Amino acid sequence: MSTAIGDTVIGLRGLRKRFGQNEVLKGIDLEAKDGEVIAIIGASGSGKSTLLRCIPFLETPDAGQVQVAGDVVTLSGGPLARADRARVQRMRQSLGFVFQSFNLWSHMTVLQNVIEAPVHVQGRDRKDCVAEAEVLLEKVGLAEKRDAWPSQLSGGQQQRVAIARALAMRPRALLFDEPTSALDPELVGEVLRVIRGLAEEGRTMLIVTHEMNFARDVSTRGIFLHQGVVEEEGPPAQVFTDPISDRTRRFVTSHLNRT
Repeated sequence: MSTAIGDTVIGLRGLRKRFGQNEVLKGIDLEAKDGEVIAIIGASGSGKSTLLRCIPFLETPDAGQVQVAGDVVTLSGGPLARADRARVQRMRQSLGFVFQSFNLWSHMTVLQNVIEAPVHVQGRDRKDCVAEAEVLLEKVGLAEKRDAWPSQLSGGQQQRVAIARALAMRPRALLFDEPTSALDPELVGEVLRVIRGLAEEGRTMLIVTHEMNFARDVSTRGIFLHQGVVEEEGPPAQVFTDPISDRTRRFVTSHLNRT
C-alpha cells in the first residue's frame, strides 16, 4: 500500500451535534486524504468521540455534510431520506471502527469474530474470508488464538482481535476511539505497536487518543478539539511540539509530562 497522500476519503463540513441543550460539535470541518493518519486530541468532553461516531452515523449529526469514499449525506435536522440511508450503509462498509471497549461476540471464537461481517454483511466467500482472517490474525500477532474464545484473551489481545475484525472489512479508513483507554498499562504497548504498523503501511486512520507521544510519532496531522470546535490543526511538529494556540500548548505539555 502506498504511503503517498492521495484522494479525500473522509470529508466533514459544518458538522454539528447536540444532546439536549448541550451542543457538542459546533461546526466541524475535517478532511482525511488517502494515507493520512490524523490524531484527534483534547480534554474529556471536547467532542472527540462524538466526532468520530458521527462519521459512520453511529450518532446522527444535526447539521452539516459527511462524505465517505465518494458518498455524501447532507444533514438539515430532519430524518434521513431513503437514498441517504442507503448511502450511510455504503459509508459504513468503507469504514473500520475500533471502540474503547472491544465489543467482541462472546459466543464466537476469535476466527468467527473476524469473518462474521465479511461473510454475512459483505456476502463474500467463507473460505476466502477464513484465509484472509488467518493472515490478519498473523498481522496482529494472534494466529495461535484463532480458535480461542474472547473470555480466554487479555484485554490487549481482545483489542488486537477487534483491529483484525475491522481490517477484515477491507475499509478505506480506520477509526480508533481511544483504543487503549480500557487497557491495563502493561497491555497498551502491544496495541499501539499494531496501530503503528498500520500507519507504516499507509493506512488511512483517524485516532482519538490520550497517548500524546504515540500521537506525535505516528500521525501525519494533529487536531486539537476544545469545546466542540477545532482549536488547532497542523502537522505533528506544530501541534505536539510548537503549538500556535496557548490552550493547545497547555494541554499538550501537561499530557506529555504524564506519559
